[in-house]
Amino acid sequence: MDRSRAAEETARTALRRAFGTTPCDALRLLNGGASGAFPFRADVGGRQYLVRVEGAASPLRNPRQYDSMAIAAAAGIAPVLHHADEAERVAVLDFVDECPLAAYPGGRAALATALGELLAQLQATPPFPPFMAYPDIVQRLWAHVCRTGLFAPGALDPHTERLDRIRAGLRREAVRPVSSHGDPVPRNILFDGRRLWLIDWESACANDPLVDAAIMLDNLAPTPELEGLFLAAWLGRAPGEDLRGRLAAVRALTRLYYAGVLLSAAAAAFGAVAQPDLAAPSAPEFEKAVRTGLLHPGTPATKFTLGRMYLAAFATDAVPPGLEAST
Repeated sequence: MDRSRAAEETARTALRRAFGTTPCDALRLLNGGASGAFPFRADVGGRQYLVRVEGAASPLRNPRQYDSMAIAAAAGIAPVLHHADEAERVAVLDFVDECPLAAYPGGRAALATALGELLAQLQATPPFPPFMAYPDIVQRLWAHVCRTGLFAPGALDPHTERLDRIRAGLRREAVRPVSSHGDPVPRNILFDGRRLWLIDWESACANDPLVDAAIMLDNLAPTPELEGLFLAAWLGRAPGEDLRGRLAAVRALTRLYYAGVLLSAAAAAFGAVAQPDLAAPSAPEFEKAVRTGLLHPGTPATKFTLGRMYLAAFATDAVPPGLEAST
């Protein structure tokens, strides 16, 4: 039995456990995300539901993600959760009809404010179960990238040294963990025409409060004006210099994390190619390459290019491009 057929059987079993004898009138596989999950839309009793069957388990995924999802659903941040099975790695939720984030009323400024408010709401929930400290997750992923052979020997040494310095600096500061989504990129934020939802909770755990903020800023509020609106809505005040300094360090970590995700995917497709340098295009050059068809969203070549751009952002503290082209 292939993986998609096995996932469909898991989805049908989950629907029976959620809704008993109410028949499933239709079950359709949707396009999956970067995690390799199998999302299905199910029609049951005249309503639509999402059945999400996770892909292969990763050591960097919190095995108690469903506890986190249930807390978020109870707080109205995630869609209503009807059934979850950690052993089978499946969840049944209300289906959200999605509108483009670009259609958010009031444009990017209003969206940045709404995202800050959403993050504040998430962090006010009962804390999610703990997992691994975020700097340690980044370090483990980065160690894997260094072993892939994607780049010439020594090319990544400056990045490793900076990562070590950032981790040491963050360890010196005690921070109270809060509920964290762990991957609040645009593909995991839905707008239904009225409000925002967070979906796909496989990276969720108790975490540094700045991690989700850093990811949202880079992907959805990248300009100084939007950053100010987001931070004010999230914090309820303007951030102080200490917080801004710590936020810069955490943003660097999140950039290296996504560089690791993208480069790991490229390595799985290409193998060891030993690039002689880390040269990456500028944001305008990258956008032109996607616009003209030289690069296609979701392909290994695009992920490899984006991965090098995120490496550059980690090294220079420049704002990277959004991750929309990675899927």
